[in-house]
Amino acid sequence: MSVRFCVLIISLVFSACSDEKHANTPKPKQLTEEANGYYCGMIVKNHTGPKAQIYLKGADEPLWFVSVRDAIAFTLLPEEPKNIAAIYVTDMSIANWQHPELERESWIDAKQAFYVINSNKNGGMGAAEAIPFLNKEEAFEFSKVNEGKVIALNDIPTDYILGSSTELY
Repeated sequence: MSVRFCVLIISLVFSACSDEKHANTPKPKQLTEEANGYYCGMIVKNHTGPKAQIYLKGADEPLWFVSVRDAIAFTLLPEEPKNIAAIYVTDMSIANWQHPELERESWIDAKQAFYVINSNKNGGMGAAEAIPFLNKEEAFEFSKVNEGKVIALNDIPTDYILGSSTELY
């Protein structure tokens, strides 16, 4: 076998594995009237601001979160499962703050979002929120009007999510 042929075969195998992974990633679900927040047990639709849903591997239904901050906390807490298949958050560049669930196409991959932290807008439970936007420029526009700092998911300080500190980041 030639080296080119071997490289081609290896590339095809990796490509197939990558396509299979994306095919197995659950798609975001539309928020229903019955969806209850994972931590609070309250009806998610009854709260304003961005929402989140997390799929665990092998699960057909997502865990729902009244706030994005709660969903991020879920990923950080050692007692919570780590077999996460997908995390979706509300893209607030297209969603309405009062009823973000009304926009059917507002769910985005949490890893692709830009977040505004330390803004003057609180999340669904009245606490500080990590407000997601797919478009970085729109996140900056939001922060100009509502204060705050634009940051990537992996750069959000753990203390901002889990702590009760009022220190600005």
